[in-house]
Amino acid sequence: MTSLPITLATASTLGIMLIWLSARVIASRVKNQALIGDQGNEELLFAIRTQANFSEYTPLFLILLGLLEFHHANPTALKVFAGLFIVSRLAHVLGMGVGANLRLRQLGMVGTFTVLLAASIHGLYSVLS
Repeated sequence: MTSLPITLATASTLGIMLIWLSARVIASRVKNQALIGDQGNEELLFAIRTQANFSEYTPLFLILLGLLEFHHANPTALKVFAGLFIVSRLAHVLGMGVGANLRLRQLGMVGTFTVLLAASIHGLYSVLS
């Protein structure tokens, strides 16, 4: 039986982050009395988009990470990919919102794209070599 401890630890960490982002959306919905949509409220819009952006990139990264780990890729490389992805996603979250640091948001997206690209190239290299 194959164990995927790096993927499990990463998915668990990202799962906790998703719960945190979801709680922020719920709190903003309650505060702004908005059951659906953003009701034109910028704070709620940022909370919704932050959670959605996280949900858009995280599944593909976890699939890549799990497949690379299953394919016996270098564990150190996988840990670096996982750590950079988590830090990048956190930077993006901290860079979102009214009056937030746009530089962190940009850094988060550049980090996310870089890790996805590196993991994708690593996967293609593994299969083609």
